[in-house]
Amino acid sequence: MLYRLFSSLSRKTPASLFRCISHTMKPQVLFVLGGPGAGKGTQCEKIVEKYGYTHLSAGDLLRAERGRPGSQYGEMIESFIRDGKIVPVKITISLLERAMDETMKENSEKNKFLIDGFPRNEDNLEGWKTNMDGKAEVKFVLFFDCSNEVCINRCLERGKSSGRSDDNKESLEKRIRTYLESTRPIIEQYQKQGKVHTVDASKSVDEVSRFLLSFHIRDLLAFEKQNPTGKPQDEDSGLPDSEFWTSPQCLNLQKLKSEDI
Repeated sequence: MLYRLFSSLSRKTPASLFRCISHTMKPQVLFVLGGPGAGKGTQCEKIVEKYGYTHLSAGDLLRAERGRPGSQYGEMIESFIRDGKIVPVKITISLLERAMDETMKENSEKNKFLIDGFPRNEDNLEGWKTNMDGKAEVKFVLFFDCSNEVCINRCLERGKSSGRSDDNKESLEKRIRTYLESTRPIIEQYQKQGKVHTVDASKSVDEVSRFLLSFHIRDLLAFEKQNPTGKPQDEDSGLPDSEFWTSPQCLNLQKLKSEDI
C-alpha cells in the first residue's frame, strides 16, 4: 500500500516539490572557521541580523554546558578549554544537533545555521560525517583569515572584560598552535572542494562587515532566502545546484566583484 502511494506521488508530483520539501526539512549549514580572535562571533551576529540565520557557536555551547548544574561533562569541558585543547567530538556534536533540533521545533522555517568554531580537527570532521551526513547539508565554509599576532592581541584585549578562562597569553598560544596544526588542514580540505569563501579578518569590524555585504559573500548568504528551492539565480547556467557555486562562471564573477570593492 505504501509502495503504491509513493509510486503514485512520484508520478503526479513535480520533482521540484520533493526537492523543496527535502530542502525545507534539512538544516542548511555554513561552517565558520578562523583563529581565536578572528572576529567570527562578531560578524556572525551581523549575518544573523541581515539574513535570518541562527548562530551556533560551538565554544558558547560548550561553555554553557560546562556551567549547567549537574552536567556530566562540565569538568571535562573546563579542562579541555583551559588547556587550549579540542573537546571530544561526541560532546560537541550532541550539543550542536540538540540546538538545531530545538530551533527547528520552534520554527521549522529557521533551518539556516552558522556553526562557528566547528569542525576544528579531523576527528570533528569525521564525527560530523558519521553523525550528521543525511541530516544536515553543509553549503560552504566561511573562513576568517587573520594573522596570529592580530588574533592574540584581540583576545588579550577581550580578556580584560570577557571573564573567559582561555583569554590569557598562555592559553592563547596553545589555542593558536592547535588551530594551525588541526583546523587549518580542515579548511584546506574544503578549499580543494571549492567550498571555502575567505574573508580578510585583519581589517576593522566595519570593513569586514562591508565585505560580507558585498557581492562576494552577500549573494551566497542571501541565496537560500531568495530561492527556497535551492534553484540557482542564473537559470541559464545549465548547472546543477551542487555545482553552480563552485563553477568557473560563479567564481569569476565573485573575483571581479570583489576586486571592485
